[in-house]
Amino acid sequence: MDQTVAVFPKNKFQEVHVGIREFKGNDLIDIRIWTAAQGVDQMVPTAKGVSINVHLLPKLLQALAETEKVLKENKLLDS
Repeated sequence: MDQTVAVFPKNKFQEVHVGIREFKGNDLIDIRIWTAAQGVDQMVPTAKGVSINVHLLPKLLQALAETEKVLKENKLLDS
């Protein structure tokens, strides 16, 4: 499977792409920075990102929930 699930802006020149990819027989969740390339009107992927096995999704979600909790406790994110 090769499917982009979500795209959101990182800054004026870059985007974060979240997708599901297959690599060497492994299904992966890929979170990658895409950037505007010189002379091209489309975004291209960079080496900056992370790919993890889809079986680790529950651990990733748990880590993000804990991160959200800490951010809210420290008033870095609205409740």
